[in-house]
Amino acid sequence: MTARGNIKNSRMHFKFQNESNTDYKGTKPTAEKSSIFEVLALMIVHLCKKVLFFDTNLKIAIYLGALFLLSLIADVLTFPKTYFSRSDNIFNQYFVKIGWFWTLFLSVPYVVLTAYTICCGKRKVILTSHLSRLLIATISWYMWTTVFNIIETKYGRCNSNKFESKVTCLKNGHFWNGFDISGHCFILIYSSLVLIEEAKAINGWERIKDYIRDENYTRSQNDKTPSQNPLRNIKPDDLNTLKTSYEKFTPYVRALLIAITCLQLLWDIMLVSTILYYHIMVEKFISGIIAILSWFVTYRVWYTIPNIMPKLPGQGLFKYNSDKPVQANIPTRKRTSLTNSKHFMGMPINKIQENDTTEDSR
Repeated sequence: MTARGNIKNSRMHFKFQNESNTDYKGTKPTAEKSSIFEVLALMIVHLCKKVLFFDTNLKIAIYLGALFLLSLIADVLTFPKTYFSRSDNIFNQYFVKIGWFWTLFLSVPYVVLTAYTICCGKRKVILTSHLSRLLIATISWYMWTTVFNIIETKYGRCNSNKFESKVTCLKNGHFWNGFDISGHCFILIYSSLVLIEEAKAINGWERIKDYIRDENYTRSQNDKTPSQNPLRNIKPDDLNTLKTSYEKFTPYVRALLIAITCLQLLWDIMLVSTILYYHIMVEKFISGIIAILSWFVTYRVWYTIPNIMPKLPGQGLFKYNSDKPVQANIPTRKRTSLTNSKHFMGMPINKIQENDTTEDSR
């Protein structure tokens, strides 16, 4: 055999240090590559989460501070007139005055899609544990705005003694003097807090894809070892429903989250406008207190009680939005493909694997 043949033969039998005789067929699959469009979508979603999930306690403190101090200043000083000081501005006419419609218009489909996914299509659970929160919020909104109107009508009077009812007073061009608790401030604050709470179902959403892939692999291998994967104990039919609905609904969930963020920002802008140009400080401050208490009693007290319906957003047949991601308990060698993958804003992005084979030198 020639020297060149010996060298070639030795190269063919040479093993790199990290190589082994292990057959990698059947090892845990890696995450799919993310497209540029998906990465851009995740960047926008990440930004929206930063805006929406600003410290809620601090946000409430800012609301109360603005309602008290800024309203007090507005009662003493006259701020320059702007487009937002006009009651017929487009945002007031077509958004704030029907503000609860817009809140439900975005929150209902968002809750339906997220709840359907994490509840694996179980309609009874979706209705009792999730959609019922929006029903309760709607009842609360209607009840308080009705009470505000009753207080103003019953304990007010017309500036003309000829008219005793608010309707006839206003119809004849007069002014009704009453304690007008600001319904605008109430709906803007309450709607913002409800939207923020409902949007929290997106936290940890991207992990579900990893959990589904890991669990599908574990079940295909008939692996009975203990696992920390939250999908470990759900039924096969539920797992299939979860996989299908997650892939189908995720783009819509992201789009709705972006729209919810835009609406919540608009509510904050219109709240500032209301504080500067409408009502007196007491009327605005009381409405803000009632809105915050309505949110606190439901989302921070009622919905946190175990075994009581409804549940908090994101609570389904499995837990996916914990602070730390849960990894399946699998052998280290099989986990290599997962630990070597990179993540961007919660989404796995695979490195392009290099070809391990080398071409024989000639």
